[in-house]
Amino acid sequence: MVKVLIVDDSALMRRCLREIFEAEGDFEVALARNGRDALEQIESFRPDVVTLDVNMPEMDGLTCLGEVMARDPRPVVMVSSLTAEGAEVTLEALALGAVDVVQKPDGTVSLHINRIRHELVAKVRAAAGARVRRARTLARRLREQSGGRGPARPLPASRPLPPVRSATHGLILIGVSTGGPRTLEEVLSRLPADLPWPVLIAQHMPGAFTGVFAQRMNTVCALKVVEVGKPAALQPGHAYIARGDADMVVEKRLGRLTAVPVPSDDAHLWHPSVERLVTSAMRQLPADQLIGVMLTGMGNDGAAVMTELRRLGGRTIAEDESTAVVFGMPADLIRRGGADAVLPCGDIAGQILRWLS
Repeated sequence: MVKVLIVDDSALMRRCLREIFEAEGDFEVALARNGRDALEQIESFRPDVVTLDVNMPEMDGLTCLGEVMARDPRPVVMVSSLTAEGAEVTLEALALGAVDVVQKPDGTVSLHINRIRHELVAKVRAAAGARVRRARTLARRLREQSGGRGPARPLPASRPLPPVRSATHGLILIGVSTGGPRTLEEVLSRLPADLPWPVLIAQHMPGAFTGVFAQRMNTVCALKVVEVGKPAALQPGHAYIARGDADMVVEKRLGRLTAVPVPSDDAHLWHPSVERLVTSAMRQLPADQLIGVMLTGMGNDGAAVMTELRRLGGRTIAEDESTAVVFGMPADLIRRGGADAVLPCGDIAGQILRWLS
């Protein structure tokens, strides 16, 4: 049984969420009406996962999360509204250590709660096995970025590979899901502004959050980080984050490689789709001009096509289990024999730079 604590100030929302989990048959559920109540329930109920609302009286979700991570860290899934303010707060929650986020349904809760049923249950199940890491505040991360981190530890040896065909013409393709925002920050913040290849990112995330997420990443990275809301010609020194709830593909337009947002394809379970991004890039460039990186996340999105990329001569990296919040997507890539290197997230940028230098 998975023990889940539902924290929300709305009695109706608590009831609806409780019914979703109890119908599954393998969840034990407890309820809390605000952050202060949640802290007491955590001590007595000892939940495996907490679902946490953002806006609550007495103690809001962000304050509660900070207390949880300081006192007794455990997996937390934020259940957040679609507003811009809610997106900003929720992304700060992810930076503080929350594992994932689920959008609250708009409109009448009792009528629309089933829209999030599958996503909520899947994310809570994944969170139950997640590796929870203590977080740094945004202010501290910015101070570290400006002041430097000191010498990096040595990189593990990787499988010998031939030189890249052209260090000035290629793409870095990153697939990531649960636990992704903090992990992406670890990777992207270590890449220089003069990186010769553009970086394209498929992060499984709701559409309300990817724009704010790109803006936040842009403040802590030397790369220029943007959300792809319209076709964007790819440039070195840039990282392109696919818009949530849609997909991103690579096309050639007017002779230039271009990131293009497209409606999500029902053939793919998760969006933005890693598989669709990598497949489109392989249609435009030879495999040896592509680097695929598989980071933390549940499921197997992109593992098959990245394995094919490696077979054809491309380079691939899987995040090591020691740092992956959820060791699902990288584990599947490793199982298929599709990873040239298996590295903790702090070493991935260094390996990319070694391949390009």
